[in-house]
Amino acid sequence: MSIRLYVGNLPAELDRQALEKIFNESGDSVSLKVITDRKTGKCRGFGFVTVGSDEVADTVIEKFNGYDFNGAVLKLEKALPRTKGKAEDGSDLEEGSEDSVNLESESSVTTSTIAAPIKAAAKRKKRNNNNKKASGNVSSSSTSSEAHQPDPRWAQDLERLKQQLLEAQGAAK
Repeated sequence: MSIRLYVGNLPAELDRQALEKIFNESGDSVSLKVITDRKTGKCRGFGFVTVGSDEVADTVIEKFNGYDFNGAVLKLEKALPRTKGKAEDGSDLEEGSEDSVNLESESSVTTSTIAAPIKAAAKRKKRNNNNKKASGNVSSSSTSSEAHQPDPRWAQDLERLKQQLLEAQGAAK
């Protein structure tokens, strides 16, 4: 039974042959898959190594977790099983999709801080699209006025900025 290992913190400018050579030093046959960006072809910072057994997986993790590869400290762990469902960006995952691997250990506060508003906006957009479909031939005047209302969480800041803008325009005249 083969075991997939997640390899994280790979540099964008990756020498695939050098990385394969390092993992082949473990003695057993291993296969390496580096995940690349479709547009640029550069490494996305992670990949997968497939080994033959749990024992080999444990020795590879022990040997290469924290290994300095061209200035990047590699992170190795057993990859979680692939899942079918939704990706973080809301798109559907297919069985076998590389994005379906749970990489929670790689998440950071910065990523979650940035991703939260994006997820919320995507949910609102999806909800608005569903409401439009459900409303059928209802007048669109109510939805257009909703679109121009400021987000209540930012209403005070928006009002303050409007006042500053009006003051600045009045001072410029």
